Amino acid sequence: MWYELSVATHRRTEAVEITGQLAEVIARSGVRDGVATVYCPHTTAGLTINENADPDVMDDLMRFLDALIERANPGFRHREGNADGHVKASLVGASVSFPVRDGRPALGRWQGVFLCEFDGPRRRQVSVRVAGVLE
Repeated sequence: MWYELSVATHRRTEAVEITGQLAEVIARSGVRDGVATVYCPHTTAGLTINENADPDVMDDLMRFLDALIERANPGFRHREGNADGHVKASLVGASVSFPVRDGRPALGRWQGVFLCEFDGPRRRQVSVRVAGVLE
């Protein structure tokens, strides 16, 4: 079964942790052991798994991407003002998968799942598929 999450972003470039929302979806799914696949259907946002214990990690990642891919790059041909967001989203990726064990996300001790916004603020949709052995 597919589940849909709605995630609000508040800045042009931002990482929003969605691990808690994903844990709720997994619990509702009834899957005890399996895999969760999370997909972002937007071309200027992506998903990643990274450290959630220290917020500086994701701040550093987002700042690095902003410095690496400048918004006002004169070489961009796409003229809607968000070409940098498309490049960043492609680098980060549109989906992540992780194991489900005992009805919970089986992430590493310091890991979380983040929606990476590159053209906000917006309301983003995220699709979640939980598959495996039911309780």
